[in-house]
Order: sequence, then structure tokens, then C-alpha cells
Amino acid sequence: MVVFCFLVDQRRKVKSSKPAAGTCSRCGGGASIADMKTSTRFCYVPFYWKTWRAIICTFCGALLRSYR
Repeated sequence: MVVFCFLVDQRRKVKSSKPAAGTCSRCGGGASIADMKTSTRFCYVPFYWKTWRAIICTFCGALLRSYR
């Protein structure tokens, strides 16, 4: 019997951020523009990554708008 175990996950990481005008619609906290990096890993080895920009909440961390 052969058993295959595929471990695939994605991680988001904030590379840099700066304050933005506006508030979060969920909690009312401040917003910031962040440069994000998403890495897709297979068995803990990254094989694909992508950088993009998003507006996130500084208090709850919600993703308010993404610019992919």
C-alpha cells in the first residue's frame, strides 16, 4: 500500500507598510498600505511566490482591498 501526503500551504508576509487615509469597515481601526509577499510551499519548500500591494487594517489585520 502506498500513501501520499501532500502538504501545500500559503503564507502571507508584510514586507513594508505605510499609513493610509481611512478606517476599517469592520472594527473602525486605522488603515495602512502594505507590500505583501505570498509564498506557496509544498512540503515546507517554497516553489512559488508573488508580491502585491494591499490596504490592511492596523488593528484587526483584515484585508480591505488588494491590488494584485
